[in-house]
Amino acid sequence: MPGVMTQDFTDRASWFEAEAERLLPDLYGAALRLARNDADAQDLTATTFERAMGAIHRFQPVGGGMVAWLIRIARNAHSDTLRRQRRRGTEVANDGAEPAIDPSDDAVILRSLVDDLPRAQQDAIQLRFAAGLTAREIGGVLGISEAAAQKQVERGLRALKEAYGDD
Repeated sequence: MPGVMTQDFTDRASWFEAEAERLLPDLYGAALRLARNDADAQDLTATTFERAMGAIHRFQPVGGGMVAWLIRIARNAHSDTLRRQRRRGTEVANDGAEPAIDPSDDAVILRSLVDDLPRAQQDAIQLRFAAGLTAREIGGVLGISEAAAQKQVERGLRALKEAYGDD
């Protein structure tokens, strides 16, 4: 019964399984934006679902719902991984595969421009366009109001338009 959660743990676990399958593409997209390579995104997605299943009893369907909750877990898991790597003195993992695109490609330019935005705008833009979240869901992930989330998206888009120009 997607979208409706019951209080019984057995039903909640079944509900989570159905919702997780439905939300997998959105979560994987967000994980790929965080990890920046397929192998790490797959690991991050798996870690996220593992952590979410262990914490399903604490899930409350507010602040953006299940997708916002899962992306928040993914962001925390990614931060944990980066902290561990820094403590060990290792570089952030990279699968070594170079993208098969021309550096003058619009997508490469746009990615670079997004990377130059302030962190709050980066996050809002990525959650809106890569994960397909609404302003309400973005607010839930980032811990800000829906209006503040919408404002971050608008500011980010304005900055991107100015930086990209019309050429």
